[in-house]
Amino acid sequence: MEVIIKPVLTEKMTAQGDKLNRYGFIVDVRANKLQIRKAVEQMYNVVVTDVNTVNYMGKIKSRYTKAGILEGRANNYKKAYVTLKDGDKIDFYSNI
Repeated sequence: MEVIIKPVLTEKMTAQGDKLNRYGFIVDVRANKLQIRKAVEQMYNVVVTDVNTVNYMGKIKSRYTKAGILEGRANNYKKAYVTLKDGDKIDFYSNI
C-alpha cells in the first residue's frame, strides 16, 4: 500500500508550512496515523511531532447532456496534516 499519494500545495498550506511548520498530504484512505508518520519521516528525512487526519466524502455531481442527466460521484479521500519538529522543513520545489 502506497501511504502518501501527493502533497497538498495550496496557498493556505504554504502559509501553514511557513508559520506553524505544518504540511498537508493526500494519503491512502486505509492508512493510520502511525503509518503516515513513518512514511513522511522516511521520504523527507524529518522528525514528525504530530499527525492529524481528515476524511472527505466525495460530492455527488450531475450534469445535463443530450442523453439526459448524468450523475456521478467525486472520489472519497483522506488528508493528513503533519507537524514537524522545529528546525525541520520540507521543500517540495527543490527537485523540479
